[in-house]
Amino acid sequence: QVQLEESGGGLVQPGGSLRLSCAASETIPSINAMGWYRQAPGKQRELVASITRGGTTTYADSVKGRFTISRDSTKNTIYLQMNSLKPEDTAVYYCMTRTTFGTLWGQGTQVTASS
Repeated sequence: QVQLEESGGGLVQPGGSLRLSCAASETIPSINAMGWYRQAPGKQRELVASITRGGTTTYADSVKGRFTISRDSTKNTIYLQMNSLKPEDTAVYYCMTRTTFGTLWGQGTQVTASS
């Protein structure tokens, strides 16, 4: 059973853009928040952006002004629009869904910004 379906990763030039998508299965009960984390080799997993059920957003300082998280509640889907990508954005990006009963993680999608 695939509960979080991620897509949109890839290889781009520095300064380029990517859009990540994460669709949560309708079978997941009581979603309170969704978001994106990333993990680069040798580094800890860190929060990139999140959005609550009420629409409150949170961003890492390193991506403010460049990344935008959004939500389509009718489809249980979130998006991460990533503009002006930098080499330091290179990482595996993981979709996260927080529910009343626990936290779920996607399989991860690779984002690489390199010349």
